[in-house]
Amino acid sequence: MMKTTVSCALMCLPILSAAPPKQLPPAPVPAQILAAKKVFVVNAGADAGAYPVAPFSGAPERAYNSFYAAMKTWGHYQIVGTPSEADLLIEIRLTVRPGVVQHGDSTYWDAQFRVVISDPKAHAMLWALTEQVENASLQGNRDKNFDQALARIMTDLERLTAPSTFGDASNQ
Repeated sequence: MMKTTVSCALMCLPILSAAPPKQLPPAPVPAQILAAKKVFVVNAGADAGAYPVAPFSGAPERAYNSFYAAMKTWGHYQIVGTPSEADLLIEIRLTVRPGVVQHGDSTYWDAQFRVVISDPKAHAMLWALTEQVENASLQGNRDKNFDQALARIMTDLERLTAPSTFGDASNQ
Protein backbone atom coordinates (compact mmCIF):
# COMPACT_ATOMS: atom_id res chain seq x y z
CA MET A 1 0.00 0.00 0.00
CA MET A 2 2.78 2.41 0.96
CA LYS A 3 4.60 1.52 -2.25
CA THR A 4 1.49 2.31 -4.32
CA THR A 5 0.98 5.66 -2.58
CA VAL A 6 4.60 6.69 -3.14
CA SER A 7 4.44 5.59 -6.81
CA CYS A 8 1.23 7.55 -7.36
CA ALA A 9 2.70 10.62 -5.66
CA LEU A 10 5.83 10.42 -7.81
CA MET A 11 3.76 10.08 -10.99
CA CYS A 12 1.67 13.13 -10.06
CA LEU A 13 4.73 15.24 -9.23
CA PRO A 14 5.30 16.48 -12.82
CA ILE A 15 1.64 17.46 -13.07
CA LEU A 16 1.77 19.37 -9.80
CA SER A 17 5.01 21.14 -10.68
CA ALA A 18 3.79 22.17 -14.15
CA ALA A 19 2.50 25.55 -13.07
CA PRO A 20 1.21 27.85 -15.79
CA PRO A 21 4.02 29.82 -17.42
CA LYS A 22 4.74 33.09 -15.71
CA GLN A 23 3.88 36.14 -17.80
CA LEU A 24 7.14 37.94 -18.50
CA PRO A 25 7.20 41.72 -18.51
CA PRO A 26 7.78 43.16 -21.98
CA ALA A 27 11.39 43.85 -22.85
CA PRO A 28 12.11 47.48 -23.67
CA VAL A 29 12.27 48.74 -27.22
CA PRO A 30 15.55 50.63 -27.73
CA ALA A 31 14.99 54.30 -27.00
CA GLN A 32 16.44 55.27 -30.39
CA ILE A 33 13.56 53.54 -32.18
CA LEU A 34 10.94 55.35 -30.13
CA ALA A 35 12.64 58.76 -30.27
CA ALA A 36 13.63 58.74 -33.95
CA LYS A 37 12.12 61.28 -36.31
CA LYS A 38 14.17 60.70 -39.48
CA VAL A 39 15.06 57.43 -41.17
CA PHE A 40 17.07 56.36 -44.18
CA VAL A 41 15.57 53.35 -45.96
CA VAL A 42 18.27 50.94 -47.12
CA ASN A 43 17.89 48.50 -50.00
CA ALA A 44 19.71 45.40 -48.72
CA GLY A 45 18.85 43.58 -51.93
CA ALA A 46 16.70 40.76 -53.13
CA ASP A 47 17.67 37.27 -54.16
CA ALA A 48 14.59 36.87 -56.39
CA GLY A 49 16.55 37.40 -59.62
CA ALA A 50 19.20 34.83 -58.75
CA TYR A 51 17.26 31.90 -60.19
CA PRO A 52 16.19 31.10 -63.75
CA VAL A 53 12.53 31.71 -62.88
CA ALA A 54 11.84 34.47 -60.35
CA PRO A 55 8.89 33.58 -58.11
CA PHE A 56 7.45 37.12 -58.02
CA SER A 57 6.50 39.63 -60.71
CA GLY A 58 8.52 42.78 -61.07
CA ALA A 59 12.19 43.57 -60.89
CA PRO A 60 14.42 42.62 -57.95
CA GLU A 61 13.83 46.16 -56.62
CA ARG A 62 10.14 45.39 -56.05
CA ALA A 63 10.70 44.67 -52.35
CA TYR A 64 12.57 47.93 -51.78
CA ASN A 65 10.19 50.03 -53.87
CA SER A 66 7.12 48.55 -52.17
CA PHE A 67 8.60 48.94 -48.68
CA TYR A 68 9.72 52.52 -49.39
CA ALA A 69 6.22 53.42 -50.62
CA ALA A 70 4.65 51.79 -47.54
CA MET A 71 7.00 53.74 -45.25
CA LYS A 72 6.04 57.02 -46.96
CA THR A 73 2.32 56.20 -46.74
CA TRP A 74 2.64 55.31 -43.05
CA GLY A 75 4.25 58.69 -42.36
CA HIS A 76 5.55 57.86 -38.89
CA TYR A 77 9.11 58.81 -39.81
CA GLN A 78 10.48 61.44 -42.16
CA ILE A 79 12.44 59.64 -44.87
CA VAL A 80 15.74 61.38 -45.58
CA GLY A 81 18.11 61.11 -48.54
CA THR A 82 21.35 60.19 -46.80
CA PRO A 83 22.32 58.01 -43.83
CA SER A 84 24.11 60.94 -42.18
CA GLU A 85 20.78 62.82 -41.86
CA ALA A 86 19.00 59.86 -40.25
CA ASP A 87 18.29 58.91 -36.65
CA LEU A 88 17.81 55.29 -37.81
CA LEU A 89 18.66 53.12 -40.77
CA ILE A 90 15.83 50.78 -41.77
CA GLU A 91 17.03 48.06 -44.09
CA ILE A 92 14.75 45.82 -46.16
CA ARG A 93 15.87 42.54 -47.72
CA LEU A 94 13.95 39.88 -49.59
CA THR A 95 15.53 36.44 -49.46
CA VAL A 96 14.26 33.81 -51.87
CA ARG A 97 15.58 30.27 -52.04
CA PRO A 98 14.16 27.36 -53.94
CA GLY A 99 12.86 24.74 -51.58
CA VAL A 100 11.88 21.15 -52.16
CA VAL A 101 10.83 20.34 -55.72
CA GLN A 102 7.21 19.25 -55.96
CA HIS A 103 5.28 17.64 -58.83
CA GLY A 104 7.92 17.69 -61.57
CA ASP A 105 8.66 21.25 -62.69
CA SER A 106 6.80 23.01 -59.87
CA THR A 107 9.19 24.53 -57.32
CA TYR A 108 8.49 25.54 -53.75
CA TRP A 109 9.98 28.98 -52.97
CA ASP A 110 11.14 29.78 -49.46
CA ALA A 111 10.86 33.58 -49.33
CA GLN A 112 10.99 36.03 -46.46
CA PHE A 113 11.28 39.72 -45.75
CA ARG A 114 13.79 40.85 -43.17
CA VAL A 115 13.85 44.39 -41.81
CA VAL A 116 16.86 45.44 -39.74
CA ILE A 117 16.81 48.67 -37.76
CA SER A 118 20.21 50.17 -36.96
CA ASP A 119 21.63 53.21 -35.20
CA PRO A 120 23.85 54.95 -37.78
CA LYS A 121 25.84 56.84 -35.14
CA ALA A 122 26.64 53.82 -32.95
CA HIS A 123 26.85 51.40 -35.91
CA ALA A 124 24.68 49.02 -33.91
CA MET A 125 21.76 46.84 -34.93
CA LEU A 126 18.82 47.64 -32.65
CA TRP A 127 16.05 45.33 -33.84
CA ALA A 128 15.15 42.90 -36.62
CA LEU A 129 11.80 41.76 -37.98
CA THR A 130 11.14 38.80 -40.28
CA GLU A 131 8.00 37.74 -42.15
CA GLN A 132 7.62 34.64 -44.30
CA VAL A 133 6.00 34.92 -47.75
CA GLU A 134 3.49 32.09 -48.15
CA ASN A 135 4.22 29.79 -51.06
CA ALA A 136 1.80 29.40 -53.97
CA SER A 137 1.82 27.64 -57.32
CA LEU A 138 0.21 30.37 -59.41
CA GLN A 139 2.05 33.61 -60.17
CA GLY A 140 -0.92 35.78 -59.18
CA ASN A 141 -1.16 34.09 -55.79
CA ARG A 142 2.60 34.39 -55.20
CA ASP A 143 2.37 38.12 -55.94
CA LYS A 144 -0.62 38.47 -53.61
CA ASN A 145 1.28 36.62 -50.87
CA PHE A 146 4.27 38.92 -51.44
CA ASP A 147 2.04 41.96 -50.84
CA GLN A 148 0.46 40.38 -47.76
CA ALA A 149 3.86 39.57 -46.22
CA LEU A 150 5.01 43.13 -46.88
CA ALA A 151 1.85 44.42 -45.17
CA ARG A 152 2.62 42.15 -42.16
CA ILE A 153 6.19 43.46 -41.90
CA MET A 154 4.79 47.01 -41.88
CA THR A 155 2.31 46.03 -39.15
CA ASP A 156 5.21 44.56 -37.15
CA LEU A 157 7.11 47.84 -37.53
CA GLU A 158 4.07 49.90 -36.55
CA ARG A 159 3.54 47.75 -33.43
CA LEU A 160 7.21 48.06 -32.52
CA THR A 161 7.05 51.85 -32.56
CA ALA A 162 3.96 51.93 -30.33
CA PRO A 163 5.54 52.10 -26.84
CA SER A 164 2.70 50.27 -25.12
CA THR A 165 3.14 47.17 -27.33
CA PHE A 166 6.55 45.98 -26.17
CA GLY A 167 7.21 48.23 -23.21
CA ASP A 168 8.48 51.77 -23.03
CA ALA A 169 12.27 52.01 -22.67
CA SER A 170 11.89 55.21 -20.62
CA ASN A 171 10.12 53.23 -17.90
CA GLN A 172 12.92 50.69 -17.57
